[in-house]
Amino acid sequence: MAHEEQVTLRTKALEYHERMPAGKVAVVPTKPCSTAVELSLAYTPGVAYPCLEIEKDADKAYNYTAKGNLIGVISNGTAVLGLGDIGPLAGKPVMEGKGVLFKRFADIDVFDLEVAEKDPQKFVDIVSALEPTFGGINLEDIKAPECFFIERELIKKMNIPVFHDDQHGTSLITAAALLNALELVHKEVGQSKIVFSGAGAAAIACAKLLQEIGIQRKNIFMFDSEGLITTARLDSLNEYKKEFAQENESTLAEVLVGADVFIGVSKGNILTPELLKGMARKPIIFAMANPNPEITYDEAKRAVPDAIIATGRSDYPNQVNNVLGFPFIFRGALDVRASRITLNMKLAAVKALAALAHEPVPQEVVEAYGTSFEFGPDYIIPKPFDPRVLYHVAPAIAKAAMEDGVARKKIDLARYRKSLQTMAQNLAEGKF
Repeated sequence: MAHEEQVTLRTKALEYHERMPAGKVAVVPTKPCSTAVELSLAYTPGVAYPCLEIEKDADKAYNYTAKGNLIGVISNGTAVLGLGDIGPLAGKPVMEGKGVLFKRFADIDVFDLEVAEKDPQKFVDIVSALEPTFGGINLEDIKAPECFFIERELIKKMNIPVFHDDQHGTSLITAAALLNALELVHKEVGQSKIVFSGAGAAAIACAKLLQEIGIQRKNIFMFDSEGLITTARLDSLNEYKKEFAQENESTLAEVLVGADVFIGVSKGNILTPELLKGMARKPIIFAMANPNPEITYDEAKRAVPDAIIATGRSDYPNQVNNVLGFPFIFRGALDVRASRITLNMKLAAVKALAALAHEPVPQEVVEAYGTSFEFGPDYIIPKPFDPRVLYHVAPAIAKAAMEDGVARKKIDLARYRKSLQTMAQNLAEGKF
């Protein structure tokens, strides 16, 4: 991004956040409270009656409170965007932003909680104690490897869905986009060689999920800040990196020779056009570092015109954006009162997103982006403002949850899908 563009974006972003009321979220009552009678119902003495009903039957909380549509977006600010460990308070704008996206795309309410605690076990204790409040927990911007322990322990302790978006949101969208990209270049999933730049939360989760869709473990090469992860480094690796250790030492340039796919979740401008030219025919480049990708779309296209390129940015084709995942995954999970998010639920989201990109794009999406789209090298994943994502992904999640036995509420999927179509239309019109 040019310096002038950065200055303009900074000015606009600060003005956007500072405009009164400050920040991006607020609590809005859903029941009237304008008379003495309504006050007596909203609070004492009338409020005692739902309290007593919930005391007798905890599931009544879903009838008498907002728990069933409320997500906790929780962070300790140790890995905020590409900014690093800036602390929980400085990370609050991101958490509020997450709340905006939950509401805009899936009509889910959010309380953002910024927790000043870096000790993983203490963080787990704090978050798990909040289970009565929420229908689900979205963990955000927690550094690796602590994030793996935190999510794993919370899933064990809590009876509501826990989802670390930096891991699974990125991996779901990446997997869906990769399936479509491999289809377009006529390459077999099981034979494809994948090179990762980055070995943090997103990279580890992506590599794990890609194995579930058919990528072979032996064909995954992962680089961290010290170089290729190999067995020679086992003593210095955490348990999550060890899984992807290769036998032989190699440089990034050497490993990229003949590689089918590059997945960057590290830092900008580390890929050169020359490195791309050494990859296999019709290479797939997912340069997802933010705000600056490992190589720009334009540079990559000039170097290898038949490459399929995705980034994390909205100003290039094929934006791999987590907003295509977390709102709809939680929508489906909440609506069947799922106790957790299973692997099959994640794979259902992958398949639904990949399939939707093959469908004709409606006019409202064309108008939102000012251009038309058709399945192909520059359109391998749906757009965030495509309202169909809600009623394709959420029902797939709900169905998988019921099949896996983690849904505490059974729903009619046809009726559910129809209700989501209405919701999507209302959300597109700003009706929350």
